[in-house]
Amino acid sequence: MPIRNRLAELHPEITGWRRHLHENPELLYEVHETAAFVAERLKEMGVDEITPGIGKTGVVAVIKGKTDTSGRVIGLRADMDALPIHEASGVDYASKVPGKMHACGHDGHTSILLGAAKYLAETRNFDGTAVFIFQPAEEGGAGAKAMCDDGLMARWGIQEVYGLHNAPGVPTGSFAIRPGALLASSDEFEITVTGKGGHAAAPHDAVDTTLVASQIVVSLQSVVSRTIDPIKRVVLTVGTFNTDSSASNIIAHQAILEGTVRTLDSECRALAQERVNAIVAGTAAAFGATAEVVWTSGYPVTVNHDDQTAFAADAARAVAGDVIDDVDPIMPSEDFAYMLEERPGAYMFLGNGDTAQCHHPAYVFDDEAIPAGSSWFVELVERRMPAA
Repeated sequence: MPIRNRLAELHPEITGWRRHLHENPELLYEVHETAAFVAERLKEMGVDEITPGIGKTGVVAVIKGKTDTSGRVIGLRADMDALPIHEASGVDYASKVPGKMHACGHDGHTSILLGAAKYLAETRNFDGTAVFIFQPAEEGGAGAKAMCDDGLMARWGIQEVYGLHNAPGVPTGSFAIRPGALLASSDEFEITVTGKGGHAAAPHDAVDTTLVASQIVVSLQSVVSRTIDPIKRVVLTVGTFNTDSSASNIIAHQAILEGTVRTLDSECRALAQERVNAIVAGTAAAFGATAEVVWTSGYPVTVNHDDQTAFAADAARAVAGDVIDDVDPIMPSEDFAYMLEERPGAYMFLGNGDTAQCHHPAYVFDDEAIPAGSSWFVELVERRMPAA
């Protein structure tokens, strides 16, 4: 079955929800108004259960099918938070909050899942339980982990979990997925290099920290080019370089570098950390400086489970026809990975058309993707838990 007729009818209403959320973005766990809006819509739909405050500000809702002989419970997840970006999209429903913007389409994800909830609350044409997960703090706050740590999976008996993310550059309303690693892990590092400050005219009396730190930046590129199997994907980027020098005739005493490492493989992730530590210590020592590395482990690799990926792709085909089921993995990260570590499931890409990329100030979510996304969530429920 293609896009559900009822969801096509609901499209204007769901779009209105999305644009309201877009105008009122909130960050990380401070999604109080967003969560309240979600809970109010769910209450109006007549869902069976609404529980706020999971993972600090997450909302969990339950819809039971007409019967429950199967005992199946499926979790469906959407993220709610925005980004600290000043919007430059030019749309007439642009953010009303300076410096905050839904630049990653989480307003669209939330609205898509609300649309599926409204449909399923009306029809209940399935045998089992659907659990709707509205999550805070995907953008760096590990809200998925916070919800899992609050007992999300066990408390609601979730057996499988599914989510989606819009994909600029993919035709609107189409789907793409792959089994295995889909999105990268994300780790951060901070390197503090300490030398011996001095006068630029007397470098022999100093230990030039800027030189040492520059050598470290260059040497770190060998982690990917000379340590990692070239068949595997790793990205290492030094994003900031700051010294305590404030004038051209000063040799800095200290420099601080910050960067990120992205991988699609847990072994590569561990090896990259090991090599960064060794290169930093060895390079600093060779120049008579010292260095400290603070490594912050971020989101794990997002790994789709084989059976659930095939099932999710079949559900997408029922909605959109052809589906890319072997899309290339990408190196951004996604905290849905934590949910996939606790339960089998799959993460799907939903085409957003020819738009600016996510996290760009001119990004625009394509509302025409909404019926396909909501229909996919509905298809997952009705297909996995067919009415008795």
